[in-house]
Amino acid sequence: MTRYWERKVWVGESPMLAAASLLMGFLIWEFLSRIINSRLILPSAFDVAGQLITTTMQGHLLPHIYTSLVRILAGFVAGSLIGAALGIAMGVSGLLRALLDPLANFFRFIPPICWISPFLIWFGIGETPKVLIITYTVTFMVLLSTYAGVRAIPRNRIRAARCFGAGPLFLFFRVVLPSVIRDIRGGMRIALGNAFATVVTAEMIAAQTGLGFIILTSRNFGATDQIILAMICLGACGFVSDRAFDVASRGAFANYLRS
Repeated sequence: MTRYWERKVWVGESPMLAAASLLMGFLIWEFLSRIINSRLILPSAFDVAGQLITTTMQGHLLPHIYTSLVRILAGFVAGSLIGAALGIAMGVSGLLRALLDPLANFFRFIPPICWISPFLIWFGIGETPKVLIITYTVTFMVLLSTYAGVRAIPRNRIRAARCFGAGPLFLFFRVVLPSVIRDIRGGMRIALGNAFATVVTAEMIAAQTGLGFIILTSRNFGATDQIILAMICLGACGFVSDRAFDVASRGAFANYLRS
């Protein structure tokens, strides 16, 4: 059974199957575009590919990708740190849990798009409100995952450490933190996807560059090919970022993830 499962996982990660999946999607897209026969509604895959080559050669696309990735990275790192810190604090402290749990469960149901106008009024049109919207999105996912991980730590493990004279710092660094690394990592990986999804919302705030900016401005000119191109760039960058995070986090926390 174990060998069968390992074989299925390996086949599922086969580069050949991944290439076949992309080719199938490309062919379906091209087939639908020919049936619809309207560049405004659905441009062909070849039209979008041509737009990709043109904008890349002209140097217009890469600056937008770079700007969006910087905003995503800044918001993702800030939100992950805040979420992990608050999740651990709420998990280990009954007082903080009583104080913060109602607030966390209130604000996490407010969509990021609702904060566009307040952030624009409070912080202006610079980079701060854009990064803050992404930070807001990431924070609650990491917080909830971390909090659940802390609460799931067996009480006997903590009691045993205390019986051997472990102080608060030892408990935190040698018991609590190693026990929730897996949960923090899982929450961060899910939050990374949401950070990419939120960057379009963030770039509604008077942005002059970014993939979200391309999507929003292209709509006004009916440039559907540019909209789809920006969407593909977001998906591709997100896919690569997810794989990079998975590999990097597995390497950094290998000892904890094997436990």
